[in-house]
Amino acid sequence: MKPIVICGPTASGKTELALFLARRLGGEIISADSRQTYKYLTAGTAKPAGQWQAGRYLVEETPYHLVDFLEPQEVFNAGAFVQKARQLWLENPQTPFIFAGGTGMWLQAYFVGMDNLPPSTPQTRQRLEDLLARQGKEGVHRVLETLDPQSAAQIPAGNIQRTMRAVELCWLTGKKASQVRSGKFHTLPDPQKAAFVCLNWDKTALDERIRLRTQAIFEPMCREAQALLAQGVPPEAPALKSLGYPQALAYLEGRLNAQEAQEQIRLLTRQYAKRQRTWFNRYTNALRLDLQTVPDFNLPELAEKICRFAGI
Repeated sequence: MKPIVICGPTASGKTELALFLARRLGGEIISADSRQTYKYLTAGTAKPAGQWQAGRYLVEETPYHLVDFLEPQEVFNAGAFVQKARQLWLENPQTPFIFAGGTGMWLQAYFVGMDNLPPSTPQTRQRLEDLLARQGKEGVHRVLETLDPQSAAQIPAGNIQRTMRAVELCWLTGKKASQVRSGKFHTLPDPQKAAFVCLNWDKTALDERIRLRTQAIFEPMCREAQALLAQGVPPEAPALKSLGYPQALAYLEGRLNAQEAQEQIRLLTRQYAKRQRTWFNRYTNALRLDLQTVPDFNLPELAEKICRFAGI
């Protein structure tokens, strides 16, 4: 069967729905969440609670791939995701796979393809980190506006990873990033190869889900951040740049009180969810599951709709 892709903004219930569907179909899940890859970060990444058995991460006996395997200082990008996800598919061609996650670039890379772009180098990444430290997100975006106005117009100033990558491509190639990309970024996935399903919550309802989740996870996030620091992991490690953890560190260091830290996390999470909604709204051939309230999140009913859409 072709894979099913459960996508949508953060806090929309993708993991819960994917697990229900996997149990119904006897399938396995491939995570498309760039933060759940890290060990030791569970609360702030909403990583499903599971355990490792015989080299597999199991959540309620369901194999859940590409989570909980990276060390905090490692980097894992779209290319590495595609390689590992393809390997899983090739090794288990008869398995019903369900992709679940909100990292749109990874899903785009797997189901549409990637441009053959030069990889990052330690020198350019350090140069970018120095630029970010001196001028902040807005300053990095202004540099991109100078180097490549077209890319700058398409990338929000708050999306620092995409901004930095575009600047890096300009430096590495001597050309505008918009000139070296082929257009795959905007191509829709082939519906014959995957059934895309987008969870589309009412904005007010999603904001409330984000508020409640932030309130519930803040203390566990702080404990996770503190434990990593105690292990000698530096605050600038990639894992600790995950959404919410810089605010947890600021609270631990006394630069923010608990209320200020949580307010910042809620704001950043809402902004991230908005970017995700914008990304996934492009998938006009996806099944959109419009949700207004918690009773709408009826797992058996949603699973039935998905199975009909996927032709199962």
